[in-house]
Amino acid sequence: MSFEQSPYQSPVWQEGTLGENLARAGVDRRDFLKFCGAMASIFAVGAPAALGASPAQAAPGKAPLTAEQIAEKLEGIKKPNVVWLQLQECTGCSESALRSGGTTVEELVLSLTSMNYFELLMAPSGHAAEKALEETNKEPHILVVNGSVPMKDGGIYGTIGGKSMEQVLRESAENATAILAVGACAVYGSVQAARPNPTGAVGVDELIKDKPVINVAGCPPIGEVITASITYLLTHDGLPELDAEGRPKFAYDQRIHDSCPRRAHFDAGQYVRTFDDEAARNGWCLYEVGCKGPSTFSPCPIIQWNLGTSWPIGAGHPCIGCTEKHFFDRFTPFYEELPNVPGLGIEATAEKVGWGLVGAATVGVAAHAGLTAARHAAAKRTPVDVQIRAFGEGGDPTIGTTTPTPPPDQPAHQVTGVEQPGAVETINNDSTSTGKGE
Repeated sequence: MSFEQSPYQSPVWQEGTLGENLARAGVDRRDFLKFCGAMASIFAVGAPAALGASPAQAAPGKAPLTAEQIAEKLEGIKKPNVVWLQLQECTGCSESALRSGGTTVEELVLSLTSMNYFELLMAPSGHAAEKALEETNKEPHILVVNGSVPMKDGGIYGTIGGKSMEQVLRESAENATAILAVGACAVYGSVQAARPNPTGAVGVDELIKDKPVINVAGCPPIGEVITASITYLLTHDGLPELDAEGRPKFAYDQRIHDSCPRRAHFDAGQYVRTFDDEAARNGWCLYEVGCKGPSTFSPCPIIQWNLGTSWPIGAGHPCIGCTEKHFFDRFTPFYEELPNVPGLGIEATAEKVGWGLVGAATVGVAAHAGLTAARHAAAKRTPVDVQIRAFGEGGDPTIGTTTPTPPPDQPAHQVTGVEQPGAVETINNDSTSTGKGE
């Protein structure tokens, strides 16, 4: 691993603890605590305290470690052995961990935790690399796996050193004290497992059944989540709490939809309809152009990418759901709207949420201005179908009107022969807004 831009030197691990070796490398206490603080923040993402609960409400023994506690535990660690396999994959997950924001203390910690076998970074090749893997496999070690395992036709579609990837994985898993499947490929096979799955690709936990596998999902996962998962194993007794898909709850316990900064626009029914419309420029919800955030569990809006610089939705692109199982088969075409996304209440859908908020707003207006409420009521009673583009298209039987798509020669925001007093007002603090984003 290269540290040309780092103020620290990366020595070969010497005898002693991680703390002693970090000090030898010139890592000051402030930078180390900053790294530990970042890890503590990630561990707290899925904790009750992070969701507004008091510490007393947290489950006993489940309170996340503080930065000081993580630092204390890391500093006392003796050199752990790590095997990092790269099977049927694109190297993106490893690059995500290594290039999340430049050369940092995080990289130094990963380097000093001794990647005895890591094809992307190691200098040995050929027989020397195979010998390093064989020797490490004999000792207790942490096993990190990128990539799926091709099983069809005896595994001939992926071999390393003359061995099938399945054999390489099983040999490395035998003495592993913990196994992390990192990335969508290792978790369930990802794109290569999509129909018709020509190589018979499967995820790690479909082969390794005699010990738990931690699934760090994503295509690729956020670099800090990968690092946090490894740090958790180094600083805790036992594995993190996992969800039904085997993902650590500290990172995957919330839907993107729950923390998305565009959520208010979703609730108001304010949607982007084409990527170059005014709504897109105003940062409205990307649900109608295919955003899978309502069905995707990931900390993307909280942790973000490249040291918190941005993330897909923040950059104006809908979430494609890459942390979810079989996302390529389930969520393609990526730019089509998800059907029947739950909104407020069990039976509500995204389309109805917008209409429901319109109705709620009307009630609020009625309390302060009876005339405005009357206008809204009149608009609802009109026999002509009114298109309210600012709040999303579509009908709601609870409102008693339908809003069919207007003919091609009639713009959606126009209704021939009918005035629309108040019908296109958006729910915001500007009472003069008239849905000009459309």
